[in-house]
Amino acid sequence: MRYATALLTLVLCTASPALRAHAMLDHADPRVGASVAAPPREVSLWFTQKLEGSFSRMEVRDATGTRVDDGAARVDPANPAVLRVALKALPPGTYKVNWRVLSVDTHTTEGHFSFRVGQ
Repeated sequence: MRYATALLTLVLCTASPALRAHAMLDHADPRVGASVAAPPREVSLWFTQKLEGSFSRMEVRDATGTRVDDGAARVDPANPAVLRVALKALPPGTYKVNWRVLSVDTHTTEGHFSFRVGQ
């Protein structure tokens, strides 16, 4: 039993730095899965590490797959752990955010989520 406990502790301790070595999505605005009454002007993503702007991207698409962002996702100069993209005027509907980022320690992560505009 002691051996199993020691092994589990060792695995957890050595896995933690590896998990922290990736820029994971911390939160978003609009929030993941949110319904918002008014259309947002931009999507902002906060990550757990600073990002490399040249290799980080985000796109927002409507239900038909048409891009509704301005195509110029950028890392916030005031907070390099934030990626932002401006949006075109959004009618009511569901929108999907796709992102892929490279953290300053050279690890990439990617993901997606949706939000809804209107009731």
